[in-house]
Amino acid sequence: QVQLVESGGGSEQAGGSLRLSCAASGYTSSSRYMGWFRQAPGKEREGVASIAADGTTTYADSVKGRFTISRDNAKATLYLQMISLKPEDTAMYYCAAVRGTNYIQPYLRLLPSPYTYWGQGTQVTVSS
Repeated sequence: QVQLVESGGGSEQAGGSLRLSCAASGYTSSSRYMGWFRQAPGKEREGVASIAADGTTTYADSVKGRFTISRDNAKATLYLQMISLKPEDTAMYYCAAVRGTNYIQPYLRLLPSPYTYWGQGTQVTVSS
């Protein structure tokens, strides 16, 4: 079992920056893939970024060049550095982890379905 706790959300003006953190506990070495998702009111949850244990990253087109995902396996912590924030980035941001070490095709890594463990979320609000 893996527990995930997000932090670092808040309110920012457009163009600002935020860094989200996700502290993982439990059998974290069993999760080859971890990711960040977001969900705005009235919208479906969407994948923002994913990272494999070897550091391979995948990003949604909407955040490429602005968001950077990273993980510190020694600290069992996942990060999402966000710069050049836009009002459309406003959402609840969730940390997620896949159970197991099986390979997942890149096109699946930003879909919620492969992910077993989810945090409670941290709110990010960007004002114009």
